Amino acid sequence: MHAKNGFVIAAFVLLAAFSCSRAAMAADDLDSVLSRLDAAAARFHTTSANVEWDAAQTDPIPDTDVQKGVEYYERTDSGFRMGVHIATDNGQSSPKVLVCCVKGAIQLYEKLPNQVTTLSKLSQYEDWFRLGFGASGKELAAKWDIKYDGPETINGVKTAKLEMIAKDPSVRRNVPKVILWIDPDTAVSLKQYFDEGQGQSRTCIYTNIKVNQSLPKDAFTFTTDKQTRFITR
Repeated sequence: MHAKNGFVIAAFVLLAAFSCSRAAMAADDLDSVLSRLDAAAARFHTTSANVEWDAAQTDPIPDTDVQKGVEYYERTDSGFRMGVHIATDNGQSSPKVLVCCVKGAIQLYEKLPNQVTTLSKLSQYEDWFRLGFGASGKELAAKWDIKYDGPETINGVKTAKLEMIAKDPSVRRNVPKVILWIDPDTAVSLKQYFDEGQGQSRTCIYTNIKVNQSLPKDAFTFTTDKQTRFITR
């Protein structure tokens, strides 16, 4: 009986030591990933990529929406700009341009209804748009509680899978959890998953990624006319 008890105790001690060792290794791995992101962010200027946005909901009625286009991103000492040029929605032509940030706001231009919607309350969206495109490890760690889920290869690129919870309660209410599959050597995401709560989620997949190359002149602009309708929210 004593021998058996001794074995059980020893087993628990070994298990605890192993668990602590794994936790320490995970922390070291996260520190390493964040350090590599710091170095990559210092070199980052621009990126362009084909993008697929897959929106899904399970409640009240299961539904999916797939938008495809091209995304552009630029970071400078004074800030960042993002332009998303959507071409199709569920396989149908649906040209629209999302631009961030224009005079401290986000603008969505929809060509078919010829309408521009301006979202003036940028702060609640800004942290989302900064994710995975030139963000440093320090920048991510300042705004998010991060768990490193290990490496995962996507399209031949070894990414770091990061599970992130926003520290800001207002952001967390809208997006309870974010998962990034990010290349630590370029600070660019190949995939992003946003848990938007209440059975809704969005997955963003990036391909044909080009880093620090020239962007087209219309990357962050769109053209309106006299018939364009403007809405502010």
